[in-house]
Amino acid sequence: MTKHQESKKQSSYIFNLEILIEDEHHSIALERLIHELNKANFNDFRITSGIKLGQLIEERLADAPLQSPIPTSLAAATGTIDDSNFDGIEHVRSFMKNNTLIRLIVNRGLGIKLNIPCRIINIDEQASLITVYHVDEKQVYTFRLNEIEDFVS
Repeated sequence: MTKHQESKKQSSYIFNLEILIEDEHHSIALERLIHELNKANFNDFRITSGIKLGQLIEERLADAPLQSPIPTSLAAATGTIDDSNFDGIEHVRSFMKNNTLIRLIVNRGLGIKLNIPCRIINIDEQASLITVYHVDEKQVYTFRLNEIEDFVS
């Protein structure tokens, strides 16, 4: 390496920031954010959080006299996955938390099946939606939970 090349050596920097995006739904806002980050040609980025409880949910939680966990599973929400082979929604949430690459099998209906290598960005159990980042296409997709047939980690 020449002296000139040594002086041009680049360093890496990581910045933590908060960005406010207003839109009709969090998945649309997230899609806009990822689109802009991809356009910026950054070497890499990771979205670590971005879901805020709504005001009504916070009020109801504060007013709740007793909080008891309710068992949930993605199988119960979708009606398509055999619950005996599935560890529940917490298993899927761990993929999301750990940013694990998975392969999602999606049945869009009319014989259209998608096989997507992706990372889970968000699971909205109330709206029965899952938002994923397609790692090959570098796009964000949102599917209804009942469209998910299977996943492989």
